Amino acid sequence: MVVPEGQTCCGQPADNSGDVATARAVARGLIRAFEDCDYVVAPSGSCASTLRHRYPVLLADDPALAEPARALAGKTHELTCFLADVLDHVPAGMAWPGVAVYHDSCAGLRELGIKAQPRRLLAAVEGLTVLDAAEPEECCGFGGTFAVKYPEVSTRMVEAKASDLEATGADLVLGGDLGCLLNIAGRLRRRGGRPMEVRHVAEVLAGARHVPPIGAPGEGAGR
Repeated sequence: MVVPEGQTCCGQPADNSGDVATARAVARGLIRAFEDCDYVVAPSGSCASTLRHRYPVLLADDPALAEPARALAGKTHELTCFLADVLDHVPAGMAWPGVAVYHDSCAGLRELGIKAQPRRLLAAVEGLTVLDAAEPEECCGFGGTFAVKYPEVSTRMVEAKASDLEATGADLVLGGDLGCLLNIAGRLRRRGGRPMEVRHVAEVLAGARHVPPIGAPGEGAGR
């Protein structure tokens, strides 16, 4: 595994804001950074979706990069999808006692078809029970620049999401998109209700209990 030094943000914020020139420039840089990799694996569905779905569109009229953009799209995968669908590998020997509720991010669910994959992986974790909230597919209100453009609507959406998650009685919130998790962690902390840890699914699959949960003291958090 390598982490190319030349990689940057995927360019989604610029693309969502209509700054096509910047988004295209970022895409060109990432294509070069990952050109020698057999696979590109992202821990957030929104980033993976940008590379898979937006890059071929952004560079469709660039004779030199249209095909490389399609090639990058074809080898890019979200982490749980890569483990479950590409490698067909379920990590073994991990234990994480507790009850978790899983949040399906919009990009992963609606753009990449990720639903069963993380649940299949988590089912192999000893001692962990994974629940679904009453509305597991409802957006948390983050949506990248959506939260900046429409803060009042975004806050109402994440408040509803936080209520739904708390109602499950779980002590742990898991997900596969860091933007969503940051937003949810911030709202849960501000509500001051029953304590719930918020973590990326990769932390549980790796048994990384030493890593502070998102939004813990000293960590950043969203709304």
